[in-house]
Amino acid sequence: MTVSVYTSFVALLVLAVYAAVLMWLSRAKAGEGSNADFFLAARKSPWWLVAFGMIGASVSGVSFVSVPGWVRSTQMTYLQMCLGFVLGYVAVAFVLLPLYYRLRLTSIYAYLGERFGNASRRTGSSFFFLSKMAGASARMYLACLVVHQFVAEPFGIPFAVTAGAILCFIWVYTRRSGIRSIVHTDVLQTLCLLLSVVAVIGVLAWRMQLGLADMVRTVWASPMGQVFCFEPGSTQNFWRQFLSGVFIVVVMTGLDQDMMQKNLTCRSLRDAQKDMCSYGMAFVPVNLLLLAMGVLLYEFCARQGISAPASGDSLLPMLVGGGWLGSFVAVPFTLGVVSAAFSSADSALTALTTTACIDFLKIEERHLPAAQALRLRRRVHLAVTLVFFLCILLFKAAAGGSIINTIYVLAGYTYGPLLGLYAFGMLSRRTVLDAWVPVVAIMAPVVCGLLDAWAPRLWGYTFGYELLMLNGLLTMAGLWIISKKSPVATTVEQDFS
Repeated sequence: MTVSVYTSFVALLVLAVYAAVLMWLSRAKAGEGSNADFFLAARKSPWWLVAFGMIGASVSGVSFVSVPGWVRSTQMTYLQMCLGFVLGYVAVAFVLLPLYYRLRLTSIYAYLGERFGNASRRTGSSFFFLSKMAGASARMYLACLVVHQFVAEPFGIPFAVTAGAILCFIWVYTRRSGIRSIVHTDVLQTLCLLLSVVAVIGVLAWRMQLGLADMVRTVWASPMGQVFCFEPGSTQNFWRQFLSGVFIVVVMTGLDQDMMQKNLTCRSLRDAQKDMCSYGMAFVPVNLLLLAMGVLLYEFCARQGISAPASGDSLLPMLVGGGWLGSFVAVPFTLGVVSAAFSSADSALTALTTTACIDFLKIEERHLPAAQALRLRRRVHLAVTLVFFLCILLFKAAAGGSIINTIYVLAGYTYGPLLGLYAFGMLSRRTVLDAWVPVVAIMAPVVCGLLDAWAPRLWGYTFGYELLMLNGLLTMAGLWIISKKSPVATTVEQDFS
């Protein structure tokens, strides 16, 4: 993809202005910079502020680029999964959030420690660390790649320098107050993302001379406009997609320190539930816009005689970079990708730092002096940023196919043990041999991987995202094997009941 010097200059200018505004906002809302601010914003965040900001964090730059390009291979069937997301958000709001608020948790994996033991807590934290680092690196890789192609590559700057510079900036504005600053900067980033999507759709409508009704008819009439699929053997079957959507939200939101940490900053459980349900309902219309934009992008290519790229992830960047949509569209495109990427990466860095400090280093339980605890947290934050950078480079070396599909496939393997651990802990009163929990949590995804490889050959069945549910069930089965009846309910069980 060749990007003109003018487009690169416009993208660079947009990036510089956006970064300046973001830095000003983060400093204005930084507060005291204490660990209490960094981890939970002193539990004083307005629920509506968190809810709006969470839209950008959930959608991410991957969705902005990858979801529109996904319609060629899967049509608009992704909406089936999005409908499942809504039910998943309701489940998180009324099942998991009450538990977290009752226990006054900073890290949600402390529940596993109280329910089963320290090995289980470290296992849950480790799988989250692996899951979030992999998923966030995939999202950030795509965003860095787009920024690199539009801003740095025309000037001969290596990709590693681009990725390093972006992560360095994120580290700077999250270093002082973490989640307290992010709750406010996410609002700006979500607003920029939504405006960017609307702007790109508006440019497409203008270039194809379509009114609102014409756009709706174009999407509806397109072969890529199919939403529902009830073909039994298809990986896009409605019930497979819908149920996968429910459980994906439960694990990637309800059992994810990153997503839960923002919700735990609300003043009360009721506020957190309003926040969760509000932004959960917004997920369907936002993704409907992205999918409709994808159909319109392919329709634009067909009308203009443009050969669409093999990779759907390259479709929008190619049209913008090649000037097919006009020079102006570089502004909303750059703004959308960068704002969504920052919204995902900054909270991921904060959550990973929180998990490392609370679950592994046990910074709260050691009752360190405030100054020493602050220094330790800042060192961990820097170390996590460096690991994040290395993971982005590794992902660049191994990347292939649709990024958003890769993220959901990875989630099936890495979040499955978390699903099994929490489900077993909340649905049973049995105690487990804590030392054997890591073995069970590792074996479950290994068995899933073998089944995924052999099922098409043995039974003619191809697993989709429902592999996540199978992984969770295998984990629960393994925990049952290493468990025994407990005559007395644990403190956590009594509290939850």
